[in-house]
Amino acid sequence: MVHARVPAATVPPAFALSVDVEEYFHAWALSPVIKRADWSAWPSRVEAQTERTLELLAAAGVKATFFVLGWVAERQPALVRKLVVAGHELASHGYHHDKVADLTPAEFFEDVRRTRLLLEDQSGVAVLGYRAPSFSIDQRCWWAFDCLAAAGYRYSSSLHPIRHDHYGMPDGPVSPFQPTRSDFLELPVATIELLGQRVSCAGGGHFRMLPYAWSTWCLNRLAGHAGRRAIFYFHPWELDPGQPRVPGLPWRSRLRHYTRLEAMAGKLERLLQAYRWQRIDQLFELRPATRAAA
Repeated sequence: MVHARVPAATVPPAFALSVDVEEYFHAWALSPVIKRADWSAWPSRVEAQTERTLELLAAAGVKATFFVLGWVAERQPALVRKLVVAGHELASHGYHHDKVADLTPAEFFEDVRRTRLLLEDQSGVAVLGYRAPSFSIDQRCWWAFDCLAAAGYRYSSSLHPIRHDHYGMPDGPVSPFQPTRSDFLELPVATIELLGQRVSCAGGGHFRMLPYAWSTWCLNRLAGHAGRRAIFYFHPWELDPGQPRVPGLPWRSRLRHYTRLEAMAGKLERLLQAYRWQRIDQLFELRPATRAAA
């Protein structure tokens, strides 16, 4: 029997879907008011919203990479195991949601090492990937890549190469690259060039706050560039319009954190159906490093 070959143009592009698992009160926009010492005073909502995320992905038949904060994993070990049982990639978001440049190399190494060992102990699977809180690896802390490789990671997805008042490296690489002498990889999240400027099409607040058509236009344009494999992300708290409203926030923080939370689930459902999504490790064909730090 001769099988007809499907024309390449009819096959939708494959992108990587990632989820940064943290509580709403870990978000950078709320940090002017909620300090680390106050975290335990706020009601936890991460379990319910991560489970809602899992339901949306299961309905669409999508597997993703979950970058889990160590602080959350230590308090929600059953949730960590549930991610793995569901077939998703488990990865590290660091332990305390510290920006990398705020730590010394020794402090950062201990943070990422501690988190990897915690996640692997809870799940029984190798943790290959890391994402810096707030995409906070840039030229000031390029040393972080050496620390990650030494701590047993295989890749990072910590660069958002755009101009932004909170994070970003507008002149940074947009494609996967090796930032160290080892085979360790940095996989920047998705951007496109528009009128001479880098524009994000990586998700998060950009996806939640802007019209759905804008995000799909950007992703479709990216899909037209051969070899570009986009990495998209969001947070479970972005699916939670019922989360507590934190008083005393600056207006810009209120705008960034709370705008269109009620629309996020519907937009995400549409997006999951519009493209082929994979785990980061599968899309980039990554395997564990030959030696992992203990």
